[in-house]
Amino acid sequence: GMSLTSSESVVKSPGESITLSCAVSGISMGSSWMHWIRQKRGKGIQWIGYIDTGTSAYYAQSLQGQFTITKDNSKNQLYLEVKTLKTEDSAVYYCARDTVTQEAAAPYKN
Repeated sequence: GMSLTSSESVVKSPGESITLSCAVSGISMGSSWMHWIRQKRGKGIQWIGYIDTGTSAYYAQSLQGQFTITKDNSKNQLYLEVKTLKTEDSAVYYCARDTVTQEAAAPYKN
């Protein structure tokens, strides 16, 4: 089956940056959109962004510029760089695979 394994828990100081990793097995990252989300203590899930099947990444507008999502298909590793950490970045970070397969939309008939 498929499994996603994230990096160990880590403590950093405000102002530092950190790169989190997620080891992916059982799927081809080259054919899946891979997402990062986070959950702060006592709060709901917040979507950070995703990287497409190529190398283009897209981010939540409210978080623009704070994160960089990259991947290494040969190592089956997904990465999230959190730049200039703030105390409010303290959260559990999750990687997730997009389960939607894109279909060509049917033409609209009037």
